[in-house]
This record gives sequence, C-alpha cells and structure tokens, in this order.
Amino acid sequence: MNLQEIINASKRIVFFGGAGVSTESGIPDFRSVDGLYNQKYDYPPEKILSRTFFDSHTEYFYSFYRDKMLALDSMPNAAHLKLAELERAGKLSAVVTQNIDGLHQKAGSKKVFELHGSVHRNYCMKCGKAYSAEYIKNSTGIPRCECGGIIKPDVVLYEEGLDNEVINGALYEISNADCLIVAGTSLNVYPAASFIRYFSGKHFVLINRDKTPADRYAELVLHSKVGEELSKIIVK
Repeated sequence: MNLQEIINASKRIVFFGGAGVSTESGIPDFRSVDGLYNQKYDYPPEKILSRTFFDSHTEYFYSFYRDKMLALDSMPNAAHLKLAELERAGKLSAVVTQNIDGLHQKAGSKKVFELHGSVHRNYCMKCGKAYSAEYIKNSTGIPRCECGGIIKPDVVLYEEGLDNEVINGALYEISNADCLIVAGTSLNVYPAASFIRYFSGKHFVLINRDKTPADRYAELVLHSKVGEELSKIIVK
C-alpha cells in the first residue's frame, strides 16, 4: 500500500514527528550535516542545552537560545498544514512532537503533545509568572521577571525529565492508534524514541531523509522530505 491508501484505510492516525518536520520551515535540525550539532560554538550544543549549563552559564545559554532556538518568524510548512487538515477531517487523533517551535498549533492542530515543551511558554523561576517567547526574544542578557527572578523557557533541557501528563497522553494516543506515522526523526533521542514500541495497530509508516533503526519494522518507508510526501495526500 502507498501512503494515500494507508491513510484512506485508517480511522485513528497518530503522527509522531521530530526536527525534520520543521526543516522545511527554515528551522535547522540537530544531526544533519548542516544541523546544530555540526556547527562550531565555544561549547557543544548538547552542553549548552543542559540544565547544568543553564544554571551555571545562564547568559551564554540565552545568547545561544535567542540566536538558534527562537525562530518566531517561521511559518508552518506543507506537513503542518496537512496534519491540521487530517485532524479537522476526523482522520488524525493526535500529533506527538519532539519539536518546541509551536508550528503545529500555528497551522491549526488542536491535540498536540509537546514532549520537549515549547518556546512559547516561559515562566519566572521565583514567582511563576508567565512570559511570551517575544518577551524573551526582545530581552537582553538574562531575562528577568518584574519580581527579580530569572525566567526559564518551558523546554525540556538535557538532564531534565519529560512531563508525566504529556507522556501519558502521548502513549495513550499511540497505543490506541490504527496507524502511526513517524516522520522527521532519527529515533536516537530517548525516551521519546521508545514511544513507538507502544504502537500495536495495523499500519506503521516511516518518513525520514535518512535511515533509522526502525526502518525494518515499518510497512512503508519513505526516505524523503516530510512536507513533500504529506502534501500529496488528498484528504477524503
């Protein structure tokens, strides 16, 4: 079966996506040749994006974060738009994403489980007051609350755990899906990559530019861009 036939035959699709879903919106991924992990900084990006580094080098963290993680002008691409269309048609039950850019919601998706948080939520570590991504982007140095506390993005840094409520919701949707489309992810980031083990439905589709450890388990593997493949789908 091709992707169109699989989607036509499915009634409860869950989409599980990674950084490759947003590259067509101009947001760099991490592990490709031109990804963040292959760019040169004073520290490795993995170290900069750790909780230890955030606490000990907060100003440097924010200079990197503003420059590389806050792509607030980026727009949803064909993949985001098609998924929102599939949800409106009652075919897609949920999006589970490793991305923090909020582009699924910007495209119109309603049920989105953000495993690694979102740049659009920020809070004061002292009093809990919420701040927008625009506030962080336009701040200088270490962004502070009016109470004097340091503001932290609601993103899951290395050394931090995932939110239990988000995990439970994502696993419920995956375990009850009849079709799981995994796209734009190397499936190398844990625990998120292990979530696909909870799928026991009929159709498992994998769309990724490079090979992944799960290719051999998929009914259909497409080594191409996510937006290009999803844009071909006619929603019935």
